[in-house]
Amino acid sequence: MMKMDYERHSASRLFESPFLEAASKINPATPFLVYIPVITVLLGYGLYTHATTFGAALVSIPLGWLTWDAMEYALHRFFFHWEGNGPFTRKIHEIIHGYHHRYPDDADRLVMPLGASIPLALVIAALLYPLHAPRFTLPFFCGLVAGYLLYDYLHWAVHAKAPSTKWGKTMRAHHMAHHFAAPDKNFGISHRWVDVLIGTMRRRDPRVDP
Repeated sequence: MMKMDYERHSASRLFESPFLEAASKINPATPFLVYIPVITVLLGYGLYTHATTFGAALVSIPLGWLTWDAMEYALHRFFFHWEGNGPFTRKIHEIIHGYHHRYPDDADRLVMPLGASIPLALVIAALLYPLHAPRFTLPFFCGLVAGYLLYDYLHWAVHAKAPSTKWGKTMRAHHMAHHFAAPDKNFGISHRWVDVLIGTMRRRDPRVDP
């Protein structure tokens, strides 16, 4: 289980290379400026050319979103939290996720940098293309990317701003418990349903929690 060593309201250098250091930082608005036009154009083009239909989109977009939910959970639990078994893999873990747990308030590293999200999007697109079923795969891809954008937004929001709604407070508490109480629980960030389904939900214990 990941150690709960953290430094609040601070940051550190992650790479010696000035280029990699700059590339590892990202304004939280950047993913939205990049991907909202992409999925809007893709879906609009698909509907305009009849490569897909409104009916197929109504089914495939939510399915893509749910697929992202499952991917988000799996990536966070099994990849981000795999701490490695040697110097190289431990360094990879530190870059991918260990740094964030150590410096959870670093505002420049709260959303996924484009150097990570673009290759992931291209891999998913490459896996869908051979199916030769754009009627379903095109809106599916758009729904998956939309789910990813919600993940990025919520991860930024729960760290960077005080929630004003009951739902926002619930999601913030869910993720903060993962950081500061139980790093082996609460792997969902934009949702909680997968944690509930699989049994990794940390529920508040009034005997020990304030």
